[in-house]
Amino acid sequence: MSDVSPVRRRQVIDALRRGAVPAAGLDLLAVGLERFATAVGDDLSAVAAGGSVFKAIRGEYGSGKTFFTRWIAEQAKRANFATAEVQISENETPLHKLETVYRRLTERLSTATFPPSALRAVVDGWFYALEEDVLATGEVAADDAGALDKAVAALLDQRLATVSRSAPAFAAALRGYRAAALGGDTATADAVLAWLGGQPHVAAAARRVAGVRGDLDHFAALSFLQGLLVVLRDSGHPGLLLVLDEVETLQRVRSDARDKALNALRQLIDEVYSGRFPGLYLVITGTPAFYEGPQGAQRLAPLAQRLAVDFTTEARFDNPRAVQIRLTGFTVDSLVELGGRVRDLYADGSAVPHRVRAVVDDDYLRDLAQAVAGGLGGQVGVAPRLFVKKLVGEVLDRVDQFTDFDPRQHYALTLTTTEMTDVERNATSADDIALDV
Repeated sequence: MSDVSPVRRRQVIDALRRGAVPAAGLDLLAVGLERFATAVGDDLSAVAAGGSVFKAIRGEYGSGKTFFTRWIAEQAKRANFATAEVQISENETPLHKLETVYRRLTERLSTATFPPSALRAVVDGWFYALEEDVLATGEVAADDAGALDKAVAALLDQRLATVSRSAPAFAAALRGYRAAALGGDTATADAVLAWLGGQPHVAAAARRVAGVRGDLDHFAALSFLQGLLVVLRDSGHPGLLLVLDEVETLQRVRSDARDKALNALRQLIDEVYSGRFPGLYLVITGTPAFYEGPQGAQRLAPLAQRLAVDFTTEARFDNPRAVQIRLTGFTVDSLVELGGRVRDLYADGSAVPHRVRAVVDDDYLRDLAQAVAGGLGGQVGVAPRLFVKKLVGEVLDRVDQFTDFDPRQHYALTLTTTEMTDVERNATSADDIALDV
């Protein structure tokens, strides 16, 4: 890992020290995901070529679903995709309200060069691309502002013709944004862009300038998503990876809202398969209980049929191309492999790399992995976060800084409920667990 830049290494190590998933560099830690790499690459290629893909990720709490989807997002951004990760929740982002899902999407939209929300950068890039396309025809002079503006407006209507048939307000808002921006009316431009992103309660004056009314509703949301994909494609982004995380929360909402949400998910999947969203890579994550339980997908037969995959065979023979793929979680061996990658990454940035590798050898990593798993009731699958957090913050940092520190002699693993997630806390019934490793 010596070819990793110091900045990237530090970012990854700092995140692990906090017990967080790093924002980048996940390929350095992707233990066990190699078997999915080819299928993910094929999916991204298909989407970039104008197709659309739907995937359902299945895994117990702590199995690495969030890590996996962010790893996919890293691959997507390398292919210049835009990405958005939306957490489904009853109060903040109910799935049956697609206008809210769309709003969260635009709030969390990011690209390889722009963090969330990248909506303004994408829209500005699109208008720049339209201007370049117009000028490339040679029919309009660059210094003829009036003719250029008219030609751009005509090209805008042409590119969004399909979208405008179902949601003419999308194109109208873009025209209103451009007019306000060119006129130097920043406040109105900001307000119109916010409306385009699905934000409610935008000032009526700004909406009048753009020629739109009211707030985005459930039915227009899908057309706005369709329009956003066109804008992304024309501004140099061949696709959008949209992750709907934690859909299992649908099992805990009121029955009427649950039924609406399940049907909304079914509708989204059907729209993806129908080809309505060229350039969309839609991923959902959920627990096995969501896919198989009576309060989840099984509650709506058409949805269950679309998600059905036979998992009765051995996990090692799972088909990565299937509509639903399962994450089997970590074993002690894979924890040791992960620990080895973290240790080597850390050592490459240390002033005493040989000492780090010698003191924190694979045998110690195995002892630590078993101790953390033991402190979590033997549930190895939920141990990775705490294992890596302890490894970096309480072992590697000390080995790096103190020449006489030996974790076998001077460190006793302690797990407290205050540092645990709910899933980790549920795996143990003790408040404080001290284990010598």
